[in-house]
Amino acid sequence: MAVFYFEKNNKNGIIYKMFNRNHFVIFLVFLVVFDLVVWKAVVLNRPNSGTEIYFLEVGQGDSELIVLPGGVKVMIDAGSGDKAAGELSSILRPTDNYIDLAIVSHPEADHFNGFIDIFKRYQVGALIYNGRPGAAQSWKELAKVAEENKISAIVLGQGDKIKYGEDFFEIFSPNADFLQSKEANDSSLVIKFTDNIGEEKAARVLFTGDIGKKVEKYLANNFDISADILKVPHHGSKYSSSEEFLAAVRPKISSIEVGKNSYGHPTSEVLNRLASIGSQIFRADQNGTVKIAISENEINIFKKK
Repeated sequence: MAVFYFEKNNKNGIIYKMFNRNHFVIFLVFLVVFDLVVWKAVVLNRPNSGTEIYFLEVGQGDSELIVLPGGVKVMIDAGSGDKAAGELSSILRPTDNYIDLAIVSHPEADHFNGFIDIFKRYQVGALIYNGRPGAAQSWKELAKVAEENKISAIVLGQGDKIKYGEDFFEIFSPNADFLQSKEANDSSLVIKFTDNIGEEKAARVLFTGDIGKKVEKYLANNFDISADILKVPHHGSKYSSSEEFLAAVRPKISSIEVGKNSYGHPTSEVLNRLASIGSQIFRADQNGTVKIAISENEINIFKKK
């Protein structure tokens, strides 16, 4: 049984919403509740003793899978097609058909479309998103499939936390202003995962969606965004991964979720800035799916290519 505690910070002024049959409705339930408990019985087919993080190869899109000790699974984004589902089938055992949490960083197709297929293939405990509905028809399809499969939707934003045992996910962004930005990328959920691995040791991973320099500056000035592992923002766009931001994160390992594209991602500017801070760089287009296994004594990296 996986038990997650959701700590809600309602001081950030965000209007909380959730899916229903035909539209989004204001989420009035639990506005004054600081802790939410979501639980689901799961078959523990992966009795891993440490945490495994997969940066999935999904083409020009984002998708990451976190497998916590005991086989509890948290998935952040799912690319735009069925590649994420295909990668899951190669990682998980055939009988392991449960995803505990599915997180959409922001409502752009290259981040959420793949969940439509995954929701049809896997049981999912809850869908987490930023509360901003997508404009594409496929977003409505995602909402419909989530409802048909009885997947609860939970809106999280700045100041909220998800706890599982000694591990936790902190939401640093978006705040109310970024959520309403004309630029959808500004509304990306920025999540810092802290894996407490014993004897006061912790591994930290920063997931950044498609944030740009404006959000990066805000984060660097207001939060401890230092991390061992960085999911490089916006596929290595020149409008992200500023020097100020990277100086604050100081990642030892950087993963760029990127595929064939016409945008020039990742740009030479970003690659040079990452190299200048001594970060080890992995790219989905060159290395395939990258697995990072975290234990008390070491971090091991496995490349598919």
